[in-house]
Amino acid sequence: MGALRFNHMELTMPRGSLSAERANLTGFYKEVFGFDSIEVPLFDQTGLLFMTDPAVSQFILLMEQDEPLRSPGYDHLGFLLESRADVDEKLALCKAWQARDPRVQIKEYEDLVIEQTTTHAFYFRYLLPIWFDVQSIEHGNPAMAPTHGWQFRPL
Repeated sequence: MGALRFNHMELTMPRGSLSAERANLTGFYKEVFGFDSIEVPLFDQTGLLFMTDPAVSQFILLMEQDEPLRSPGYDHLGFLLESRADVDEKLALCKAWQARDPRVQIKEYEDLVIEQTTTHAFYFRYLLPIWFDVQSIEHGNPAMAPTHGWQFRPL
């Protein structure tokens, strides 16, 4: 059996919200996370697709629905970054956006240390119906590190 990896997530939003917030959505997710976006005609409407790479191998698709996703809890999608400094950089960018638009919600956490593994993270939510967990994981003991990692290479 082949390896499983993240391909996409579709999030539904209230009707009219994509056109009303398109500039804020594309601006924030491009500036903070580098997501390029394209409009995608699908199911008799036009969605907004945030892609992580030019091959569109991983993406978040935003679509409008009469009954959009509602997530009053801490349901989230996790973004794993290479280092603590990368997480701190993204947090600073989120805070800069929050200064311009108070709808950016941020939850900061103390480092989570379990044995010799440290997770450095924060949560944010902006205009989408779920939270995002932005984190790095440091392994003080090489035996605790994953045996497999991601590597992207040109096709």
